[in-house]
Amino acid sequence: MAALAAFSLCAQYKAEPAGAAPPEVAGVAGALAKDGIKILRPDGAVVCEIWLVAAAPAGGTVEQNASLALPHGALLGVVRYPARFADRRGQTIKPGVYTMRYSYFPMNGDHQGVAPQRDFAILSPAATDTDASAKPAYDPLMDMSRKASGTPHPLVLSIWKDDPPSPAGVEAVGDHDQVLHTKMGGIAVSIIVVGKAEG
Repeated sequence: MAALAAFSLCAQYKAEPAGAAPPEVAGVAGALAKDGIKILRPDGAVVCEIWLVAAAPAGGTVEQNASLALPHGALLGVVRYPARFADRRGQTIKPGVYTMRYSYFPMNGDHQGVAPQRDFAILSPAATDTDASAKPAYDPLMDMSRKASGTPHPLVLSIWKDDPPSPAGVEAVGDHDQVLHTKMGGIAVSIIVVGKAEG
């Protein structure tokens, strides 16, 4: 029993190389880093695989309460889920490949306390999002993501500038979140790859 307890305390999520991006994202593959990141559960099962862009998008400004100076709608990367999963809101993420584009939640009171920062990666079906240079405005981007979620709310991953940078890998934060620390081009970023929103 003591050995089992020790194992559960030591068991943790981890990151490993994922190899090249999948063929489903051929349209945006030229913008991606050559090697992705595979997120593994403590039992070795794959949560997801992420391929971030090789160079961070340029030309943006920092919005109020946001941490990244990126253009809205800019491509951040792609993510593949091999099995059914859920975002931090509990929304179903179906198995498949999704683009990740930059956005921030509106300061209208509806998102009070959802995250310390406003930065988010918006997930859309990779099959219909094939232009790496596109920078969709807020409403069109939310519409794209709703095709992935099948609900009125887009699918999102929380992302922010990691300042100061943390060691690369996956870190348990709080009671529910697993945070990937990595680099997007020259920018250190954190992404909640497993989690549950409080409240």
